[in-house]
Amino acid sequence: MSNNGSSSRLGPGGLDLTNTFFKPIQNSDPPIPSNRCTKVSVIGVGNVGMAIAQTILTQDIADEIALVDAKPDKLRGEMLDLQHAAAFLPRTRITASVDYEVTAGSDLCIVTAGARQNPGESRLNLLQRNVALFRHIIPPLAKSSPDAILLIVSNPVDVLTYVAWKLSGFPVNRVLGSGTNLDSSRFRFLIADHLDVNAQDVQAFIVGEHGDSSVALWSSISVGGIPVLSFLEKQQIAYEKQTLEDIHQTVVGSAYEVIGLKGYTSWAIGYSVANLAYTILRDQRKIHPVTVLARGFYGVDGGDVFLSLPALLGRNGVVAVTNVHMTDEESEKLQKSAKTILEMQSQLGL
Repeated sequence: MSNNGSSSRLGPGGLDLTNTFFKPIQNSDPPIPSNRCTKVSVIGVGNVGMAIAQTILTQDIADEIALVDAKPDKLRGEMLDLQHAAAFLPRTRITASVDYEVTAGSDLCIVTAGARQNPGESRLNLLQRNVALFRHIIPPLAKSSPDAILLIVSNPVDVLTYVAWKLSGFPVNRVLGSGTNLDSSRFRFLIADHLDVNAQDVQAFIVGEHGDSSVALWSSISVGGIPVLSFLEKQQIAYEKQTLEDIHQTVVGSAYEVIGLKGYTSWAIGYSVANLAYTILRDQRKIHPVTVLARGFYGVDGGDVFLSLPALLGRNGVVAVTNVHMTDEESEKLQKSAKTILEMQSQLGL
């Protein structure tokens, strides 16, 4: 008797559920054969870049980590500091250079470099300076690692992911942004804190812009498999919509609070991006709310807009977008968020 592998069908000759739960990414590359040696490049060795590199290193996600930055002294210092911990860490080759050739053959390139906003500077001017910076980063990365996946972390992440896609010429499945993956983690923490449960037992997504127009998907939240809002309604337990909105606004303001207290954010984004790297490089097929090309999903149209949606990730990058239930109100807010991002993109002239 032959022993068949797992299948997406329910029963012999049953219904194939794959295309029901997920909407495939169009015009994507075929899966890339996995290599025994996994290489990750991190562009930018500031607080965020080093938190990501350190977390990837300690979690044994890559066999080689390449660091790139425009400041040679700081770059060498960070490389040496990590190398000197070799006796306490998984065996990983760590290299660094101001030359992008050091990234050659990368499986995953993580971009954290970005210009800081000057006092009184407009958001558009800051964005244009970051676009100019990306013109010096993305093309050499794409040339050195033509089969890599690009993961953008620099802010504003949604628009800069679009910029990276345009400048790289990569297919859409191999360009994504960290998006609202961390926002959703903060969201899950706050809900878990309210209910006194483990955040890993909370399923909840923030979608749309990584910013003020983000959308909390309250209708699809579940805890331990129990849909929260529908459960409260069935039990005739009253709740105020303002309470829900307050939780969402706390999520939106979380980064500002941390920056106000310690000057920057680093550890949470480090863990968030390392988690994305693990899912992608180990082909875990997990669902993360990340920045993807959203045109054609959830009624988003009008242009090539990138924003966060719950996406199935694997070794080939973005495999599919999940068909999560949204109320009409949530869908309208998502489309409004898309228009906000499109307005910014339209001023770039790409």
